[in-house]
Amino acid sequence: MLGTVLLLLALAKPGCPGPSGAGTRRAEALKKLLEVFGMEDPPAPPAHSKQPPQYMVDLFNTVANADGVTKNPDILEGNTVRSFLDKTHSEEMRFLFVLSTVAKNEKILTAELHLFRLWPRATEGPKRQHLCQVSIYQVLERSEPDAPGGKKLLATRLVSLQGSGWEVFAITQAVRDWTDDESSNQGLLVTVQGPDGNPLDSPPLRFASGRDHHESKKPMLVLFTDDGRRGASLPMAGFPDSQPPAPILPAEKLAGHRSTRSLDRLQPCQRHPLSVDFEEIGWSGWIISPRGYNAYHCKGSCPFPLGENMRPTNHATVQSIINALKLSEGVSSPCCVPDKLYSINLLYFDDDENVVLKQYDDMVAGSCGCH
Repeated sequence: MLGTVLLLLALAKPGCPGPSGAGTRRAEALKKLLEVFGMEDPPAPPAHSKQPPQYMVDLFNTVANADGVTKNPDILEGNTVRSFLDKTHSEEMRFLFVLSTVAKNEKILTAELHLFRLWPRATEGPKRQHLCQVSIYQVLERSEPDAPGGKKLLATRLVSLQGSGWEVFAITQAVRDWTDDESSNQGLLVTVQGPDGNPLDSPPLRFASGRDHHESKKPMLVLFTDDGRRGASLPMAGFPDSQPPAPILPAEKLAGHRSTRSLDRLQPCQRHPLSVDFEEIGWSGWIISPRGYNAYHCKGSCPFPLGENMRPTNHATVQSIINALKLSEGVSSPCCVPDKLYSINLLYFDDDENVVLKQYDDMVAGSCGCH
C-alpha cells in the first residue's frame, strides 16, 4: 500500500506538469489517496478561523511525535477519537451533540462527556458545602424530561467544590443508542444537588456553558471508536527507534566513470527519506497536525549472498540462491521493500467542523529488507 500512496502523492501535486490527461490522472490519484485515508471527499476547511479543543491537541501530542508518527501505540482505544461541541448554546444544563459524521461501520468503544467546572459561587452564612452530587441523564422526552419516563440516569457522583477543572462522565450506552437510531438523540440533562441528593435553591457548583464561556471550556462529547481498518501483517512498532545507517559497500566507492544507474544498482537495500507535504496536495486547510511527515522509501539491491544487514527472510535467501545459480528460469533476485511499518496520526476538522484524531496503519517505512 505504501508504494501506491507515494506514487499517488507525486501525481497529486497541484500544477504538476505532464502530458495530456494529467488533470484526470491527478483527480483519480487524489480520489485513491482519500480512500487510503478512509474518506470519499476531503472535508471543507472551517469557514472561520477555529481553534481545536486543547484536549484533542494534547491527546495528539501524547500519542504522536511532531511528524504524526505513533510513539505511544497503547494509549488510544481503537483508532479514532472524535470530539463534538454542544449545539444548544444554552445557559441551562441541557446539551445536544450531533453525531451525523460518525460512520455506520464505526464501533463505539467509549463515550465521555467533558464538562468544565467553574469556580464555585460564594455562599452566604456559616454553613458551606464542600461536595455536590452531579447526575447525568439521557433525555428521552425532549419537551418534558422531568416527567415520569422522561429521562434515564447515566452517571452520578460527588464532585468537590474546591477549585475548577474538567469533570469527565462515561455515557457510552447512550451514545450507542443514538448511533443505532439517530432520532432517539434528544440530548443530555445535567443536575446538581446536595451531597444527600436533595435539591438546592442556588447550587454552588456550575459548569461552563456553550454560549458565554471561552472556546477552550465549552462542553464536549468525546468518542473513542474503531472503524475496523487494520494494517498489513508486517512487524509493527510504536515509535521508530533510530537505526544505524546501512554499511557502505566497497563497490559504492568505485571511480566516478560508473553511471549513476550502475551505482544505484550497487547500493545495498536501505531506507531513504521521502517527504510528504499536505499543503502541496491541497489538504492543509482541514488538517490541523501534522503539516506533513517523512514516509521514507526503500531502494537498493539485494545481491547474492544476502548478509544479515539485508534483513532477508528465509524465502528471500532461497530465492537469491536460485537466482544466482540459475537453477530455474524467470526467477529474479529478491526486492528491497519495507519490513517494518509505522502508523501515523492525523488531527483534522471533519465536515461538521468537529475535530477528529485518526490513526492510519502502514504509512511510514520503519526499516527495509530483502524479500
